[in-house]
Amino acid sequence: MTVKSSPAVKLRTLLITGIGIVALLAGAGYWYVFIAGAPQLDAPPTEAKDSKIKLFFELKTFNSKAMGEVRQYGVILPPGYEKNPNKHYPVIFLLHGGHDDANAWVKKIGIIPVLEDLYESGKLLPSIVITPDGNDKRGSSPLFDPQYYDGPNGNVGTLIGSELVQMLKSRYRTLESPQFWAIGGLSSGGWGAVNIGLHHRNTFHTMFSQIGYFTDQSGPENSPQSLIKKIPVKERKLLHIYMDAGKDDLMGKEFLDSSQKFHETLNELGIDNEFHAFPGGHGLQGPDYGWNYDHKHAHDSLSFVGRQFKKALTQPKN
Repeated sequence: MTVKSSPAVKLRTLLITGIGIVALLAGAGYWYVFIAGAPQLDAPPTEAKDSKIKLFFELKTFNSKAMGEVRQYGVILPPGYEKNPNKHYPVIFLLHGGHDDANAWVKKIGIIPVLEDLYESGKLLPSIVITPDGNDKRGSSPLFDPQYYDGPNGNVGTLIGSELVQMLKSRYRTLESPQFWAIGGLSSGGWGAVNIGLHHRNTFHTMFSQIGYFTDQSGPENSPQSLIKKIPVKERKLLHIYMDAGKDDLMGKEFLDSSQKFHETLNELGIDNEFHAFPGGHGLQGPDYGWNYDHKHAHDSLSFVGRQFKKALTQPKN
């Protein structure tokens, strides 16, 4: 004898199945974003197969008074650093974006093969490359961006722009002149790099932003648009700023529009700058999106840095 299910039973079964599927998808989404960090399935290479130069990444720590805790930073020393104990090198800071840390530029963006290529081609002087942990006291989360300034969630501006700089000068053989110090970043790290750089012009003369934005984050005191107009004319001539933005950014037009506006402001003030609107932008997949965008255009931003370092070799020290 066959027992037929009533419509109510069938409906309940469908509801339970639907709820199970929704819960499964929600759990998978939570894991993908909050636990795995939204990995990109077509991520760029993190190692070069045929490079003659082999660079290595190390995570280091130091005690931060500004943040009241031990902080991490990554370091990629230039080729031949140990074999040339009397040589001093330029320094490049790379700031990460939201929901990232000191590992991001190496493990996600694949910056090591980019550096190896630029060193081999002579487009960038061998440099000490630093990847700070730029997260504030709230930690890393996809729900908010790091606050790259001194604020209620920690003194990240002082941490990176002053404290980390002084520590690096004591640990590594760095060139002293700000002509040989650059700071850049991607997304919120791009805004953070320009904001911190403008606040610490005695250290950084070159700044760069990849798919960053230039809107206010904590009022005009941390707005590059406002800060740049207050800089004395003589100091403006010392600055060099690179920016790029995605023409098809999935986060919207804010990144492109604010970068374009900041570029126009720099031109009006006579500040040396370079701006590009490239295909793609923020995203999770595709050769022109997400980590692939950052990897590809790190060649552009760091080539810009390389040109500034080469110019500095022939100019008087400031």
